[in-house]
Amino acid sequence: MGPLPDLRARLTSLQRSLNRLPKPLWLGLGVAVLLGVVVAACEMTRKPPLEEAAEPQLLLTPVAYSDLPGWREDDTAAALPALRRSCERFQRLPDDREIGPDGLAGTAADWRAPCRALGGALSGNDTAARAYLETWFRPFLASDRGEETGLFTGYYETELRGSLTRGGPYQTPLLRAPDDLIKVDPAEMEDGWPEKVTAARREGGALAPYPTRGEIEDAPAAPEDVLLWIDDPVDAFFLHVQGSGRVILPDGSAQRVGFAGANGHPFYAIGRALIDEGVLTREDVSAQAVRDWLRAHPAEGRALMRRNDRYIFFRFIEGAGPIGAAGVPLTAGRSLAVDPAFLPYGPPLWLDTTWPGTDDPLRRLMVAQDTGSAITGPVRGDFFWGSGEPALEQAGRMKQRGRYYLLLPESVAARRATTS
Repeated sequence: MGPLPDLRARLTSLQRSLNRLPKPLWLGLGVAVLLGVVVAACEMTRKPPLEEAAEPQLLLTPVAYSDLPGWREDDTAAALPALRRSCERFQRLPDDREIGPDGLAGTAADWRAPCRALGGALSGNDTAARAYLETWFRPFLASDRGEETGLFTGYYETELRGSLTRGGPYQTPLLRAPDDLIKVDPAEMEDGWPEKVTAARREGGALAPYPTRGEIEDAPAAPEDVLLWIDDPVDAFFLHVQGSGRVILPDGSAQRVGFAGANGHPFYAIGRALIDEGVLTREDVSAQAVRDWLRAHPAEGRALMRRNDRYIFFRFIEGAGPIGAAGVPLTAGRSLAVDPAFLPYGPPLWLDTTWPGTDDPLRRLMVAQDTGSAITGPVRGDFFWGSGEPALEQAGRMKQRGRYYLLLPESVAARRATTS
């Protein structure tokens, strides 16, 4: 038997990780990772196990602005509105509130002066924006214990068509969060409770797992429970995967919707299932390919989508959006999702990677404003491309290697210099 129990444990852990991959990324990335780990695990049956990998650790090395590749080529002024949203959040915090894990980006007090000075730079050109950044921030090259290169992927806000009333093509409901939804910790539930189910409702005085996607879809939706009616069940399913999107109404206006709750069941990656069953090849799979197949095979597609027991409930989002994990609206092409275990929300950073599916440099000023369950590690990012089909095209192809430089307030950089 040897390493087989460990192999099972590793595959189980991998399966759970892949099931949590958000957005279009799991459609191709998950399969590549899965195949790689299976091969490595098979090698373990013939070789002694390797030493455990060191825990990830963010290291920041001070550099000069002249060390930032392409620093004078980007329109840095285009990122300042995103930074202003971060500043608005910082200004609501008490002076002693730490920014980021262990106060990596200082305290809210360290951001007072840079944020006040931002107002003048916002009305200027790229030269003024760059001068502002060089005055108030210092760059640091990020690495994971010295490894500077990491993975940068992309995500987008899906766009679909819907109506406030049911009729014609508008037959697929987006549901509001139900009143009977109860969050639970599976570890605290009695024996027999499904291991991964994190939501319940009361049935006959006892807690029962919340219904699955199929069970919810089979139950007639009460009018008061429906937020919007969508014209395409495939688009609605992709909205469930994304968690937020823009719905274009019949009069041409747009209504943004966002996550309001979930039924607590685990996510099932249908893209990987299509590969496992020989419907699509690993090379051909993409968000577009999966969507096209679902539409071309409505009966089989409906059954496949219902394998994903996870069901999302929605709410209206007023104003700008979508809203990132930092609590501020995201900016297309300028907001980056990061791992908050290592990086703070809010600071600017300089991204050095390549355009999706190419070797062409993509170097620009970004702002850390979101996260995702697949975004883990010190050198890892998810690039927000915006809304609609053009954004989907870029996001679905983005699996690039790259690095970044974190920009910290001058006062924080000065303290780091005196303590290092």
